[in-house]
Amino acid sequence: MKQIISLTLILLVVSCATVKKEEMKMPYSQADFEKVINGKQTTLFTLKNDNGMVVTLTNYGAKIVSIYVPDKNGKMEDVVLGFKSIDEYVSGDATHGAVVGPYANRIAGASFEIDGQTYQLEVNNHNANLHSGTQSFYRQVWDGKEITTDKGPAVEMSLKFPDGASGFPGNKDVKVTYTLTNKNELILDYEATTDKPCFFNLTNHSYFNLKGEGMGDILGHIVVIDADSTTAVGNNELIPTGEIASIKGTDMDFTTPHKIGERINSDMDQIKFGGGYDHNYILNKDQNAGEMTFCASVYEENSGRYMEVFTTEPAVQFYTGNFLDGSLTGKRGNKYEYRNGLCLETQHYPDSPHHPNFPNTLLQPGDVLTSETIYKFSVK
Repeated sequence: MKQIISLTLILLVVSCATVKKEEMKMPYSQADFEKVINGKQTTLFTLKNDNGMVVTLTNYGAKIVSIYVPDKNGKMEDVVLGFKSIDEYVSGDATHGAVVGPYANRIAGASFEIDGQTYQLEVNNHNANLHSGTQSFYRQVWDGKEITTDKGPAVEMSLKFPDGASGFPGNKDVKVTYTLTNKNELILDYEATTDKPCFFNLTNHSYFNLKGEGMGDILGHIVVIDADSTTAVGNNELIPTGEIASIKGTDMDFTTPHKIGERINSDMDQIKFGGGYDHNYILNKDQNAGEMTFCASVYEENSGRYMEVFTTEPAVQFYTGNFLDGSLTGKRGNKYEYRNGLCLETQHYPDSPHHPNFPNTLLQPGDVLTSETIYKFSVK
């Protein structure tokens, strides 16, 4: 009898272990991300912590592929939109999960001037340059390596972006380190240098859905953003006018918790221009100090998943997937429909090269750009 009981217990343990393993089974393997592109090898990196949280990354565009985190019942789910092979990243939308640079967001007229010289960029969004053009950082194969830090396992991605590439001056050396801690934090550390003056604005363009990628819209997600003002835009091209506009008490104010869908179809001009939320929120902090502060939080009631964002950056672009249209199919096999993901892109202001009143984004030779953003996950 004892032997039968012991065998039953062993089978139960094995069964539970098997169920847990199946819940965490990914719809792709490392082999799906191995390819030679422009003479460089792409691959997949995996970070795990002691709590079972898993992050996967590819060195193609230094992209976050997946972030698996538990819900309030302990069920693991991937909360980042993306694709299940390197071929789909190459043929699909390049910004999903990517490090964007040299200059994230929009530059009016697709040009800027430094020391009397005009630099022409690719026009790829109305009359502007968006995210540095179609062949910028997110289309490059970075050099990636696994490292161990005092905060946890990490992947260090580095890129040499030559003088004139995508129209930007200077030979640029860029490094982004992704670190996963046992506090369920994914830490992004950016570093950059250049041998000619160049405007820089680095961010990560991950789309989040705390219900799970491909699991419907994000309109029920509850958002807080620590920002009383925004860089006002003049029309649906979303180029800043230069005005710093108060949003306190308006339908753009997220200093107190609101569901995304509560006011997203507001008659407020700024929201109509964006087709929803697609705005640079100026964080309530010293705009030039580079201190680490709370930026934003997102809560999804049904799963209980809660994400907090902290950053040394002065602002964040809050974007609600207004241009997702079902043309892309995600890792789960579901199409990414309208407003199926949200972005919190920590950054300097859009179009800073044309607005001297905005915080400086011109990196000089001999100086080092450093920036840090933390995405922290928990349940409520």
